[in-house]
Amino acid sequence: MISVAILLVVFSLIAVRQVGKIKLDIWQVMTFGALACLLTGQISPTNALMSINLDVILFLFGMFVVGVGLEESGYLSHMSYKVFKRAKTPDELIILILFVIGVASAFLMNDTLAIIGTPVVLHLSRKHKTSPKLLLLTLAFAVTIGSVMSPIGNPQNLLIALEGDIKNPFILFFKYLLVPTMLNLAIAFFVLRFFYKDNFHNGSLNHSEEPIKNKDLARLSKVSLYLIVIMVILKISIVTAGINIDFRLTYISLIASLPILILAKQKYEILKNVDWKTLIFFVSMFILMQSVWDSGFIQEIIDNMNINITNLLMIFIVSIVLSQFISNVPLVALYLPMLLEAGASSKEMVALAAGSTIAGNLFILGAASTVIIIQNAEKKSKETITFLEFAKVGIPLTILNTVVYYVYLSIV
Repeated sequence: MISVAILLVVFSLIAVRQVGKIKLDIWQVMTFGALACLLTGQISPTNALMSINLDVILFLFGMFVVGVGLEESGYLSHMSYKVFKRAKTPDELIILILFVIGVASAFLMNDTLAIIGTPVVLHLSRKHKTSPKLLLLTLAFAVTIGSVMSPIGNPQNLLIALEGDIKNPFILFFKYLLVPTMLNLAIAFFVLRFFYKDNFHNGSLNHSEEPIKNKDLARLSKVSLYLIVIMVILKISIVTAGINIDFRLTYISLIASLPILILAKQKYEILKNVDWKTLIFFVSMFILMQSVWDSGFIQEIIDNMNINITNLLMIFIVSIVLSQFISNVPLVALYLPMLLEAGASSKEMVALAAGSTIAGNLFILGAASTVIIIQNAEKKSKETITFLEFAKVGIPLTILNTVVYYVYLSIV
């Protein structure tokens, strides 16, 4: 139970983010939690190393390299101008961010859009003198909600698509989740407008084209982007065709980063600017969550609940609540075999995908993509979103999102 107590302390410190006059970063708090588990013997060094998901760490590293290349070259600002110049008012800008980035996250994965999107929205905030908190929250909700509708939108969806023995995952996910996801992106707009009404005005936005600062690096970054798109299409084709090839998402990220790592003149400067703090956060999170899992606390809760685990409403409640404690991917890894053993339908497995993903809108730690956005924002601009600021908007949004998914899945 010591590891559970440590987890509660970690949550409390992330909520407060300050001890006396010392301001704490999220990665520092999570590292403290992992070290506390190791020092108190809640997890052995060997098990701690084994708990680290190297695929996730390498995927993030590769995407961070591409993100730094895009930003340092100026190509990211240049590209964002071409996409968002159509927005004439703050309302239109928020709608564009929600739907463009939301739909893109369904195919390029939510963590990828979180990495690439953070500097974009910070740039838009400076350019148009719009609240950075509003745009960061918009980005966080866009990548979480948008990723729900695709089997490759996030790691937990991919796990369900592969391990759930779903024959045609893209058709199944789109059938059940495309319409409610579009509705939920629209709902996110109105919820954000309600809480940040002072930032919505009738004034027009003035866009100006951003120059590319480093043409050579921009070309390499562009190649990296093309590689991501090509390999995502290849991944979709492999999964759809049922070809038995271990083509991991990690390969997409690392291969895409190679043009920059090998050919860029300033490769060492790019490596220096990789967000190493976020990588440390994830390493620490894996260790802490494994320690909590090893305590048996979560398993005991599930056993004592004595519920019908295939009930749609229960799937949403359990996946949303427990994702806050053990993260959504471990939750799916636990819940999915139980559903399969109970003879769950494909609709119930899709409900698990929706519930475990939308759980990321509740609190900061509910989605890895949200942590990436906040860590990146703090590194690049000192802007941040506190635990309470996120929860204030996230709790009502998650409730509304859940109702939409539950009702839609109940009647389809």
